[in-house]
Amino acid sequence: MTTEYSGAGDPVRSLELLWGAQPRPRRGPRPRLTVEEIVRAAIEIADAEGLDALSMRRIAESLGVAPMSIYTYVPGKSELIDLMLDRAIGELAPPADAAAGGAEWAGEWRDRLERMAREHWDLYHRHPWMLQVSLGRPPMGPNLLDKYERELRAVDGLGLTDLEMDSVVALVTGFAESSARVSVNAAQAEQRTGMSDEEWWEASAPVLDKLVDYSRYPLGSRVGTVAGEEYGGAIGPGHAFEFGLERVLDGIDALIRTRRAP
Repeated sequence: MTTEYSGAGDPVRSLELLWGAQPRPRRGPRPRLTVEEIVRAAIEIADAEGLDALSMRRIAESLGVAPMSIYTYVPGKSELIDLMLDRAIGELAPPADAAAGGAEWAGEWRDRLERMAREHWDLYHRHPWMLQVSLGRPPMGPNLLDKYERELRAVDGLGLTDLEMDSVVALVTGFAESSARVSVNAAQAEQRTGMSDEEWWEASAPVLDKLVDYSRYPLGSRVGTVAGEEYGGAIGPGHAFEFGLERVLDGIDALIRTRRAP
């Protein structure tokens, strides 16, 4: 799969599109499409087929228009990816009335961060193509900024410094992203190879038994057998997420305790 990069297009045009800045009106017939319709169609294609299948021509076909007409709304695929990311990120935003009162983060801080991680885990499974985009230059749209503000509210008032607040949010969301990547890759392996994990093991195990002296690997054999039986395969993405999330939260708890210590 090809890795795409957010912020790879014209930064001025991307920001204008993200924030809804309208170009000077042109004379002529009324536009047939909106930027939102194009972004929605692009996300539907990427959800179903991945970013590698996404092109202006493919979007035009799905909308029933000429390919070149798409460029009158969005200058290129790079700017479009920025719009797609911000729109998908908007799924994490709470209703306006809940956000205004802070009700979206009711409960203890640990519950809030657990919810944050699960929201990201679910988002990446709904939109696996997001994992193909490097966010070194994040799309600075309204949904991303709303998301960041909301996430900081989840750790505000815990005695952390501003830098620690940013780092805690990055740790939790980054853990969810990396865990989701393993889970999505595992799910896609069967689709792309046409072979399930069980079928792969059934084909591999007899050969391994002939080639490998397992007495050389007593710990690996013992632990690997237990883990494999539990996961039903070489890895267990769901278990790894649950186990890792608890350990991440334990570490954050230790940090908060040091800040609250007399």
